[in-house]
Amino acid sequence: MNAPQAKKIDKLLEIHNDKRNDPYFWMNERENPEVIQYLEEENAYTDFVMKDTEDLQNDLYEEMKSRYKKDDESLPYFFNSYWYIVRYEAGKEYPIFSRKFQSLDNEEEILLNVNILAEGEAFFETGSMSISVNNDIMAYSTDNVGRRIYKIYFKNLKTGELYPDVIENATGKAVWANDNEHVFYIRKDESLRAFQIYRHKLGTDSSEDVLIFHEEDETFDVSVFKTKSLEYIFIAASSTNEDEMRFIPANNVFADWTIVQPRTEDLEYSVEHYEDDFYIITNTDDSTNFKIVKTKVDKPSMENWQDFIPHRENVLLEGFEIFKNYFVIEEREKGLLQINIIDNQNNNSYYLPFSDPTYTAYIGINLEFDTDILRFGYTSLTKPASTFEYNMKDKTTVLLKEQEVLGGKFFAENYISERIWATARDGKEVAISLVYHKDTPKSANTPLLLYGYGSYGHTVDASFSSVRLSLLDRGFIYAIAHIRGGEYLGREWYEDGKMLQKKNTFFDFIDAAKYLISENYTSPKHLYAMGGSAGGLLMGAVINYNPELFNGIVAQVPFVDVVTTMLDETIPLTTGEYDEWGNPNDKEYYDYMKSYSPYDNIEAKDYPNILITTGFHDSQVQYWEPAKWTAKLRDLKTDNNILIFKTDMSSGHGGASGRFESLKEIALEYAFLLKIDQ
Repeated sequence: MNAPQAKKIDKLLEIHNDKRNDPYFWMNERENPEVIQYLEEENAYTDFVMKDTEDLQNDLYEEMKSRYKKDDESLPYFFNSYWYIVRYEAGKEYPIFSRKFQSLDNEEEILLNVNILAEGEAFFETGSMSISVNNDIMAYSTDNVGRRIYKIYFKNLKTGELYPDVIENATGKAVWANDNEHVFYIRKDESLRAFQIYRHKLGTDSSEDVLIFHEEDETFDVSVFKTKSLEYIFIAASSTNEDEMRFIPANNVFADWTIVQPRTEDLEYSVEHYEDDFYIITNTDDSTNFKIVKTKVDKPSMENWQDFIPHRENVLLEGFEIFKNYFVIEEREKGLLQINIIDNQNNNSYYLPFSDPTYTAYIGINLEFDTDILRFGYTSLTKPASTFEYNMKDKTTVLLKEQEVLGGKFFAENYISERIWATARDGKEVAISLVYHKDTPKSANTPLLLYGYGSYGHTVDASFSSVRLSLLDRGFIYAIAHIRGGEYLGREWYEDGKMLQKKNTFFDFIDAAKYLISENYTSPKHLYAMGGSAGGLLMGAVINYNPELFNGIVAQVPFVDVVTTMLDETIPLTTGEYDEWGNPNDKEYYDYMKSYSPYDNIEAKDYPNILITTGFHDSQVQYWEPAKWTAKLRDLKTDNNILIFKTDMSSGHGGASGRFESLKEIALEYAFLLKIDQ
């Protein structure tokens, strides 16, 4: 079977006196039968190329699936008189949400059985659930397309009946006022930007809903939430580096909204409430890595902010939790997350001890104020995710739940994790987290999969994956490059990997790869790279710069047509991301983007083996970006290496829905890597 050859139709794109011809521009016609045909031809070709791995894919799928507890359930958490639980039943793909009144020994009340809702759907996802203050009514949201556009429904928990109220075109989140009859929710515009906050009264048609806030700046989106104290409802308008928040008492939906601090250039802040004060994490006063201030609720503006936790040059503040007698902070120092506990009675502070060389720790669900108990989570590359309760008074720890890895073959002591540092070309030190089986040698013949992301300040921390064991047990080393564009080494690490410094992200990854080769962890014949979304952009860029470094790459839902997408304001996320990538309507940013955009920089040369995946309904990265990229690569590349492109015709950015269906996608990726590592 021959590889598909997409037709070319010249399309001249011109701006700043620069002309680009895009012969595959026609692929953005979602309803065009020729587009569908091309995607289906690529899928058929992928199946053909990977046919010899069908048994391997099935083995991998069953192997990965066998490690999951089939009838697993979440750790219960207590809130407003009820214990809430999410559980799975053996043989079922979707969760069941339930609760028990006061005691876990009481009878279960099923709130939502998603398996029933998903019957007959190719894709189904629940967005969020929220319960009225009186515990009688549940708002929940669903998406059966994959575009992350939700419908909100209301269920009477006493009778089990659905209300006639249905809210469409929403983000899915609903926030209850304390009167048990009003909710606030968010609508999206045509480009899927969250831009309006509405108030809905239960029992009325959504056409009667009241517009509360309209964000007109296309670089901002909006969100709505209730404080942990349940006393205030907040609306946040945010861009990449600016915030503006306003609030009302949750007891009075008709109150005037009070702005905490009007939007100010480069001022970021978020707010939590306790008693008479707001606690605010912010970057004001050149606090690059953020500090925490407090101010009276009736005097919320910036001139009244007083330092509570001062800024520290080498410590990034990521979040905090307020208790009656304690203040708990998530901090990041030298790349590693720490949990700092401050005793409000004596102002003493200390850190929870963690011992792995690379790991993830985080504050868990803590809904109670007047308690000495902190719930936190911990995981590393060798240790399954665990939830602990820590007594901040007695300083004792209890393990509540550890992720079970079934099959009897996993023993943490059989795996080794490391954190090493590679020197980038500009002298910066880039951390690499690694894990491998203790019997796996480091050598030029050892396969190594290097993962990266590096955008939006999102940090990929070292965490456990039972799925990943299928690679580790077959002799692979798995590595994460903590490159610029994330916040692994603080806010400046992010700032140094965005806008006109974006290429640092790509060069960090390349230099990390070169270091792994130089240190004899692997060799170019056995080095592989993987990234998704903005990490897919990373994949496209690095194989344009240094294709010889890698034997293969996996690019998941890749953002690869940077210039064209960022010039099209009708595409979801475009305008809201000018502060991340730059606005190409400005020639300086246009020229810089064009110099690294993967699609625009494909050349007639040898490329590695490549697997590209996407979802037809993807709302974050439109399917046509990877489709065009595949077609152009196939047309220009000079090698005989594998190039396959798989489109899930029923999913979006997050891949297949359901608990186990997504494992089939991973099985394909792993089978691809194992196939080419010969």
